[in-house]
Amino acid sequence: MWNLIRRLRVALTGDDGMSTAEYAVGTLAAVAFATTLYAVVTSGSVEEALTGLIERGLQGAGT
Repeated sequence: MWNLIRRLRVALTGDDGMSTAEYAVGTLAAVAFATTLYAVVTSGSVEEALTGLIERGLQGAGT
């Protein structure tokens, strides 16, 4: 049990921050996610749904 607690403390208080390789992998993952999100949002069906939602909101605000 004490060994587990010691290892947990070391893991939580170990190296602060990320190394250059971890930054590169994190940046690559963020770019991949942003690209996927952009592709989904600009697809025809999602774009139509968002446009309709905004138009309904603006029509409701005007009455």
